[in-house]
Amino acid sequence: MGEIVTVALLGLAATASNLVGAACGLYLRISKLVLSGILAFAAGALISALAIELAFGSATAMRNEGFSADQAWYLIGGGFAVGAVIYYIASLALERRGAAVRFPSRFREYAQSRRRQDAGETIRLLAKCDLLRYLPPEHIELLLLCVQRRRLKAGEVLFRAGDQADALYIVASGKVVVSEDGDAGAPDGRALAELGEGQAFGEMALLTGGKRTATVRARTDTELLAIRNEDFAEFLAQDAALAEAMRRLGHARALANLSAGGAHPATWAAVASSSLNQPSRREAERLLAEASHGAGLAIVLGNILDTIPGCLVIGAKYSAMHSISPTLLLGMIIGGLPEAAASANMLNRAGYRDRTILALWSTVIVTGVIAALAGNLLLGSSQSLIQSFFQAVAGGAVLALVAHAMIPEAIEEAGSLIVLPTVAGFLFALYLALTESLG
Repeated sequence: MGEIVTVALLGLAATASNLVGAACGLYLRISKLVLSGILAFAAGALISALAIELAFGSATAMRNEGFSADQAWYLIGGGFAVGAVIYYIASLALERRGAAVRFPSRFREYAQSRRRQDAGETIRLLAKCDLLRYLPPEHIELLLLCVQRRRLKAGEVLFRAGDQADALYIVASGKVVVSEDGDAGAPDGRALAELGEGQAFGEMALLTGGKRTATVRARTDTELLAIRNEDFAEFLAQDAALAEAMRRLGHARALANLSAGGAHPATWAAVASSSLNQPSRREAERLLAEASHGAGLAIVLGNILDTIPGCLVIGAKYSAMHSISPTLLLGMIIGGLPEAAASANMLNRAGYRDRTILALWSTVIVTGVIAALAGNLLLGSSQSLIQSFFQAVAGGAVLALVAHAMIPEAIEEAGSLIVLPTVAGFLFALYLALTESLG
């Protein structure tokens, strides 16, 4: 019974700092540079503990039992690889469901991915327009600002022959009919063409203006992408060289050039998508609100995922007080403070109440105690090979956590400066390990 209580207390000690950190993030104004330094120090300590005490220590124990160095490497290395893959897949799935709002660096990656995804369909449609493919795809950021969406009911007239040409249109969904005169209800026999998804019309409006030479009406409920003349002119005004190049596309020459099709649509779209910059602050706030809506469970599971591996190792390695890994325990305690503080700040920005945020992070304490007990009861009593393998699996997950969240979070606020506290944390943990083994 005494061992069970001790292991539970160790799990509590390893995770209680998360709740303290969350409270600090909500109610105290602590320098982000200081928090980043602490987080980097903890990351260095965890790397040292995983490399020296867990990986090398387990391999040495296997060598003492008669296993070769290769066999020890395959078992320990395989366990680390499995743990890292499991953590990566699980964290990615949870972040897509909203858990990314916990940390600034994770949310930034999520926001960029969402932006590319949201803009991808629009870019794919723009790429099918011959005229637009003569524009450098690197300019897509400004071009997207020109795009408007317009919906037509079946039978609705978009414009008539003789109207002023004021915009380029691309069919996003549905179908439109191009008729030879101003009669929008012309029978099909007088139709010049029927255009469907991805087809563009009115390109010359952006080059020469003039009058419409045909009537266009919707055959079905239709959604169009529209780029108005004045918006396109404003877009060109951002780059004098680009504007001059487009001016050289005179009306007669434009018709010939457009028939050549410009760059390949897929190539143009790929370059354009890769040229998207980070979302603006306003767009990021919108994505933050959207991602956080209904994401409570994903956030809880994300916190649990980050907690279980380290506590499993602590419980599995415990047999007496001298068997505790001080560097692993210390790294988890120290790392929990700034990690939870950053998370609480992000959740607060996402609209979560203080009480809810503290409740979300309190699940980490319960999880830590349960994981430490499970590690002790299930792995601590296992055969040495099984114990070594599953400890390595947990260690791989912790290492993935360090690379996936802790170091990126530190870099988010402190930049390259975090290399110094990271190395300091590693050296400090190395000192503790050496004094324990050699002292």
